[in-house]
Amino acid sequence: MNPDADSTRKVIPIAVSGDRSPIEAPPGAEPEMVALYEAHKRIYPRSVSGYFAKWRWALVFLTQLVFYFTPWLEWGQRQAVLFDLGARRFYIFNLVLYPQDFIYLTGILVISAFSLFLFTAVAGRLWCGYACPQTVYTEIFLWLEKLAEGDRSARMRRDAGPWNWDKVWRKGATQGMWITVALWTGFTFVGYFTPIHALGSAVLQWTLGPWETFWIFFYGFATYGFAGYMREQVCKYMCPYARFQSAMFDKDTLIVTYDSERGEPRGARSKKADPRALNLGACVDCSLCVQVCPTGIDIRKGLQYECIGCGACADVCDSVMDKVGYARGLVKYSTQNAIHQHWTRAQTLRHVLRPRVLVYVGILATVLVAMGVSLALRSPFKVDVVRDRGALARIVAGGKMENVYRLQIMNATEQAQEFTVEATGLDGIEASMDQPTLAIGPAQARWVAVRVQIPYETAVAGSHPFEFAISAQQGTAKVVEKSVFIVPR
Repeated sequence: MNPDADSTRKVIPIAVSGDRSPIEAPPGAEPEMVALYEAHKRIYPRSVSGYFAKWRWALVFLTQLVFYFTPWLEWGQRQAVLFDLGARRFYIFNLVLYPQDFIYLTGILVISAFSLFLFTAVAGRLWCGYACPQTVYTEIFLWLEKLAEGDRSARMRRDAGPWNWDKVWRKGATQGMWITVALWTGFTFVGYFTPIHALGSAVLQWTLGPWETFWIFFYGFATYGFAGYMREQVCKYMCPYARFQSAMFDKDTLIVTYDSERGEPRGARSKKADPRALNLGACVDCSLCVQVCPTGIDIRKGLQYECIGCGACADVCDSVMDKVGYARGLVKYSTQNAIHQHWTRAQTLRHVLRPRVLVYVGILATVLVAMGVSLALRSPFKVDVVRDRGALARIVAGGKMENVYRLQIMNATEQAQEFTVEATGLDGIEASMDQPTLAIGPAQARWVAVRVQIPYETAVAGSHPFEFAISAQQGTAKVVEKSVFIVPR
């Protein structure tokens, strides 16, 4: 090898993943810059109608009906669903929950997790394709964009063309509708934490607090940015679900699949042509499945992590098959085993109900039953006991040893209640308050000082366990809390 020739070679020091060796240019060639990252290309999803599109829009209406209108529901004299963080009370219809009920939040998270595992094992990314807020708001924003700027081809031509009055007002109309929906979404979100009627009055009177203002604009901005601009990038790069879904799939999971055995080799042809005579499969290579995909993938390349399982490609492919006179189902919900082994629909469904799915169903049912029983047997009030460290043990009139405690009694019902307090567990122990009973209003909490006394002759130095028994006079509910009686040396 001639060293002089090597000295004329130009080296471009570009480090790439897995190979950090320089790239050499041939003699006489100009160095060429190589981009390590592909520039983002905007996706213009084509509108589609069909069976799965109807289901998707039904879920859009259902989820947004629940989200936007639930804060306006009334339950008695209050908002039906309200998470009052300032008062540390959470109202869900007839339930009044306190921070001590955190176990129910744990139960809800467990139910959500196993529901996700179950649905993913059965039918892939159903949540992503039909009910995920990112999918729902992207559908809404795309519909608004189509309303103002026209269909896919019109939007593409307008974006590629110069700015003019038509483009300005159409883009302005799109932005106006997007911002309105985003701010209303932020307002509704805050309405779950601040009474929405008071929140609306504060907005109209320009007296909104700083935190409410921040969260309305923050949540609105997130909705505007994610659904209006980032769209499929959230699903592809930000959502962790796309990354670990492969661990939850198997070859009996229902996913959107392309029947390559039937569709290949693909190619254009006349509607009247015999595909077998042309040695072609059922796929006419129209690329409509790519044009309708919200993440811009080609389902004919097989399962990809970007696929959200929305079924748009199946709808548009069925419409094409109808036009050319072929059987539907070239793109459909099926399993890898069903495609390769040519199973019928009944055989496919039988394999879907496999042990893994049954285990998820069993765990989910157990947690749901446990949550239901726990809520049904839940006490109508709660009690916290704190020993008053500001008042040490002391001898009082009558020759008795006394400790002072502070009890917080929380009324978890919508009716006023009266409570009595007793102490048990030690010989001669007595508990007394300033009043014989303690009255607490609906969904309110009160602290009360309780004096506990025992005969001095039974007071051996040390700590003595005993119990508080708090009873509601309305009904048979009773709460027992443990504590200790301290006798100094």
